[in-house]
Amino acid sequence: MIKNLEKNIIEFEDNSILRIMLGVFHKNLEIIEKELMVSLCTRGNIISINGNIKNILITKNTLSELYERAKVSEIIEKKDIESIIKNMKKNKKNNHSSEISIKTPKKKIWSRTNGQTKLIKEILNKKILFVIGPAGTGKTFIAVSHAVSMLTSGLVDKIVISRPAVEAGEKLGFLPGDLKEKIDPYLRPIYDSLDENLPKDKVMTLIENRKIEIAPIAYLRGRTLNNSYIILDEAQNTSPIQMKMFLTRLGENSKMVITGDITQIDLPFKSKSGLIDAINNLKKIKDISFVYLTEKDVVRHPLVQKIVKAYDK
Repeated sequence: MIKNLEKNIIEFEDNSILRIMLGVFHKNLEIIEKELMVSLCTRGNIISINGNIKNILITKNTLSELYERAKVSEIIEKKDIESIIKNMKKNKKNNHSSEISIKTPKKKIWSRTNGQTKLIKEILNKKILFVIGPAGTGKTFIAVSHAVSMLTSGLVDKIVISRPAVEAGEKLGFLPGDLKEKIDPYLRPIYDSLDENLPKDKVMTLIENRKIEIAPIAYLRGRTLNNSYIILDEAQNTSPIQMKMFLTRLGENSKMVITGDITQIDLPFKSKSGLIDAINNLKKIKDISFVYLTEKDVVRHPLVQKIVKAYDK
């Protein structure tokens, strides 16, 4: 329970939740002070706010939202605070509910933009989901996070992740090393997402036990993937034949998420993208959902959003 005692004072009921919200050495308050140009003073379970009236109101709403998040997560990250403040400034207090989240062994992931809110809602409910959007919108991260959540909850038996290896214009057969050494550089973003959601030793154990399988798309041919969470990343670089082959691997009690950016196609000139082909052919199928993210959903450095917007003109 939160009490607004005066215009610039807010009281929190549970001190243990409050400690999580404040962060180590009150670091989270320092972030709020810097972003909103206010001064915060804590005394027991009461926080007083000094600043202009508008920023005091935004600060109170931000603190209330952080308190709600602290009830369900032991860590509040800087990027989450910045996202909340950004949305509070735009009067979007209720657009990104604390209930719209994905829980993994390492953290709880909340939506940070309107597009991500829609993405998480769809990913929780659809059997096959296409996520189309520019770099930095969290497409792959959210898909991997949900896959980890389902695996560790026992809802699926394994995670299968695939990605075309054409970004550098190289064929795997001409690259040195065994299969793992050849594809690892292309799959680094996948490993990064796994590491953010699981302890590193756990990731390696799951891979060794084939609970997490990472392979080029060609290695899925001829298989039926039951009780699996299947992710195809960088899907814009598949051919229509590869995309059809991938989609038809879906087995019983399995889920598919296909992510891609149709503005970053690395296929040979005049080659047709399997992602664009799938959008055109499958958009009328009721049980297949499409989520489109834009530069407004970019959650990397603010400059990335501006760069994406500039190139889309």
